[in-house]
Amino acid sequence: MSYVNDILAQIAEKNASEPEFIQAVTEVLESLRPVIERNEEAYRRDALLERLTTPERCLLFRVPWVDDQGQVHVNNGYRVQFNSAIGPYKGGLRFHPSVNLSVIKFLGFEQTFKNSLTGLPIGGGKGGSDFDPKGKSDREIMAFCQSFMTELQKYIGANTDVPAGDIGVGAREIGYLYGQYKRIRDVYEGVLTGKGLSYGGSLARKQATGYGLLYFTQELLRCNGKALEGKILAVSGAGNVATYAIEKAWQLGAKPVTCSDSTGWIYDPDGIDVETLKQVKEVKRARLTEYAKARPNAVYHEGKGVWSTPCDVALPCATQNELHLEDAKMLAANGCFAVCEGANMPTTLEATKYLQEHGILFCPGKAANAGGVATSALEMTQNSERLSWTFEEVDQKLQGIMVNIFHNVDDAAKEYGMAGNYVAGANIAGFLKVVDAMTAQGIV
Repeated sequence: MSYVNDILAQIAEKNASEPEFIQAVTEVLESLRPVIERNEEAYRRDALLERLTTPERCLLFRVPWVDDQGQVHVNNGYRVQFNSAIGPYKGGLRFHPSVNLSVIKFLGFEQTFKNSLTGLPIGGGKGGSDFDPKGKSDREIMAFCQSFMTELQKYIGANTDVPAGDIGVGAREIGYLYGQYKRIRDVYEGVLTGKGLSYGGSLARKQATGYGLLYFTQELLRCNGKALEGKILAVSGAGNVATYAIEKAWQLGAKPVTCSDSTGWIYDPDGIDVETLKQVKEVKRARLTEYAKARPNAVYHEGKGVWSTPCDVALPCATQNELHLEDAKMLAANGCFAVCEGANMPTTLEATKYLQEHGILFCPGKAANAGGVATSALEMTQNSERLSWTFEEVDQKLQGIMVNIFHNVDDAAKEYGMAGNYVAGANIAGFLKVVDAMTAQGIV
């Protein structure tokens, strides 16, 4: 049996209750077969894949907190420090009821390669809790964040592990988390990214993942003889990634016509109005039904259905496994020619395979949505230097990073005889850098 098959069998056996993690490892290792087969003897001798797919550390802890009625609640807290071969662990914190060890391990594994692709010295990690911030008061959010950080602070630091935000963790949560870290550790350092501008945050960080996605998509289309300008975009999600992907799409001449949240989705034939979306989601923290009320031509639909909209380019920016095989078939039938992932693994393996087989340009999140973590690393640099760069400086660096990521991915795919397979290219380019560092550092 081949080395890849051996490892996939081991992963499936040892992690039988972790479907998201198994899915992520399978997707990566399958696309890495040509690289691994060239070096199979050495990799097997050094148990390279076993070390690559096993986190360096998994932390699970309880998070007790008190609500406004005096009732005590207990949630699970997680931090998976997956790989530090090329730098301190780096990856977001997700507060959502769906969070479990499988989800956090899959995200940490993916983060390792995504961070490698940025070209910056950051390793892979991820964390979070099954706590749901929705419907909670500011005081309850603060109580939870302080309890969460009271335990997490033992394991993180500016040169060890630098968390950031993710689903359910925005500027408010980062502020409470940072305040508690500083209170306990009595040190002012860049231990979290996504901080407020008044205490060490970076301009353009909020916009970075969405902007970076569009810079990547623009370069993808350009190198395939197409232009982003004038194209119709279907976008899922209504958080930071989707909102700022929509904003940058307008700036680059495209027309985004959809967005979605956990209860329904919007089709706006006039194009999604960014300011209305921000008012609904960032200010009111309301459902998209409020967007429809404010925009008379917009249509609100309950449930899922974004991918039924005719479009040229699809940008899944919500959450994992949101774009299924039937969705891929609808996109293909409606003339979509490119799908770039703004979220982490939003496309199922079956849907990805279908899109690739039907000639649709497909780019995975570990490459296309790397702008957020890249700008987080730029925030770490600014913190280390005690400097603050302008928005334009950060945005220019971000655009350069995303263009470079595309070309690194494209070159890796071509080198291994898989031109146009950007999933394989992203995995190969990210893998080779991590493996080189792991090999140089010995069996650790």
